[in-house]
Amino acid sequence: MAIRQITIIGTGLIGGSLALALRKHKFPGRIVGCDRDATLEKARRRGAIDDATSNPADAVRGSQLVVLATPVLAIVDLIDRLGPVLPARTLLTDVGSTKSVVIERAVKVFGSNAGKRFLAGHPMAGKESSGVDYADADLFQNAIWFITPLPGQSLNDSLLAEYASWIDRIGARIAMLPAEEHDRLCAWISHVPQMISTALAAALVEEFGAEAPLLAAGGRALQEMTRISASPYSMWRDIAISNQNNLEKALWKVEQRLAHIRENLSTRELADEFERAHQLRKITTTKKGLHPGRKG
Repeated sequence: MAIRQITIIGTGLIGGSLALALRKHKFPGRIVGCDRDATLEKARRRGAIDDATSNPADAVRGSQLVVLATPVLAIVDLIDRLGPVLPARTLLTDVGSTKSVVIERAVKVFGSNAGKRFLAGHPMAGKESSGVDYADADLFQNAIWFITPLPGQSLNDSLLAEYASWIDRIGARIAMLPAEEHDRLCAWISHVPQMISTALAAALVEEFGAEAPLLAAGGRALQEMTRISASPYSMWRDIAISNQNNLEKALWKVEQRLAHIRENLSTRELADEFERAHQLRKITTTKKGLHPGRKG
């Protein structure tokens, strides 16, 4: 076992869940948490971490793997701060929701050694509630864990292989694709749904007031559509900024479809739109979406 100690910077929902998942699946080494003192105390009480510090430079000492589990722009800043001082044999990785800006900074900091020093990742798992209080050891079960490799990077290399094996062991399924493709895909399958949910919930509050008992009256459909509107702005701000171009394009196309529906509420075009929409379920059922796997 090359990985004897793991540092997780950001012990909220994702970082805390990763620590709990590693514990559940018998990671034998130490787990060091880095966050605000109050968050670290909660993580320690839940048994997620062995040691805790609010100082990232102190937190990474002695660790063979460092996981950045903060909002995206904070990840970029931490790569700047920690990259130059990390030992050459320490692997730095992240769980950020966008990848292009993260990889760009890693290449800038690590240069030609970036492929051996940094691995960009993104687990497609989460909840509408944030914080270590909601961390769950089973959060990653059957979730896609995107890896966006650098040119020539291989998951068969030393620490990268061992880390990938732990991703497998906690129940996630690795899927590899380029950073640009990841960001465009996630704009559609993750970021647009969040913005639609946020817009619908905000419109309902504006129309009926914040105290109206809408969820009970609306039933399951409304609850499902608005569930993630409770997600924290602090995380989504960074996603919107770092993936703005892809998100703007995707939202514009959705806006066009909504306008088309609005303009054809009493025509056959509405039926055609429903038929197009039904194809999504057919595709998902027959093809099961992405086919996880590793390359090279």
